[in-house]
Amino acid sequence: MMIYQEKLIEEPFSKYQVMKFLEVKLDRAGLANVDIQRTPLVTRITLEVTNPARIIGKKGRLINELTETIKREFKIENPQISVIEVREPFLEPRMVGKRAAKYIEMGKKVRAVLHYLLREVIRAGALGAEIVAAGKIGAKGARAKSLRVVAGYIPKAGEPARLIRVAHISANTRSGVIGILVRIVPPGTVFPDKKTTQVVLPKVIESATDVEKPSAVAEAPASGGDKKPESHGGRPPFRRAPFHHRR
Repeated sequence: MMIYQEKLIEEPFSKYQVMKFLEVKLDRAGLANVDIQRTPLVTRITLEVTNPARIIGKKGRLINELTETIKREFKIENPQISVIEVREPFLEPRMVGKRAAKYIEMGKKVRAVLHYLLREVIRAGALGAEIVAAGKIGAKGARAKSLRVVAGYIPKAGEPARLIRVAHISANTRSGVIGILVRIVPPGTVFPDKKTTQVVLPKVIESATDVEKPSAVAEAPASGGDKKPESHGGRPPFRRAPFHHRR
């Protein structure tokens, strides 16, 4: 009985360690999801990434090295890694959370970031989405608070909640750590208790600014002959009388 209990604890923990290792190792490849399935013969590891070439490498060299590392470091026998390309990053919660963390760490306004990302997720075809940012969102020394934006149908409990993709990401800012929670209902999801319809976004989210574009900066007036004279409404300009110092 003790051996069975230890195995129940050890296997999920081993999967967790492998997933965390791959998330750090393959972050530049745009890792969106990791699925690990153990069978009596092999351990299948499926990686969903935006850039498969960074994992496969020339003639499969990089993926072979990754397979040997997992086999050696985590004592997994006969691991088999398969790579799937992600077509739409805005439908992957981890990719959306990473974008939100990147923009927040750059100093973008949190509310504007959440509105922009929610709009792009719904435009990508999601049937529902929720993004929550919690932490010291204001200036340094401000109290912790949370901002939440949601659109569509997002079940929170029961069997329908298993159909939702979820990711948790952290953004490290000067004022502290901000936790980002992303929930997305992928296209084609059928809920047994509710009929999904087309999502209608509020005007404030539909008209959200694109945080990826640099903010417009007013150009300085040209020097020299291009500088226009100041207008005084037809009156002569006011000139201050000279000041004579008395001895």
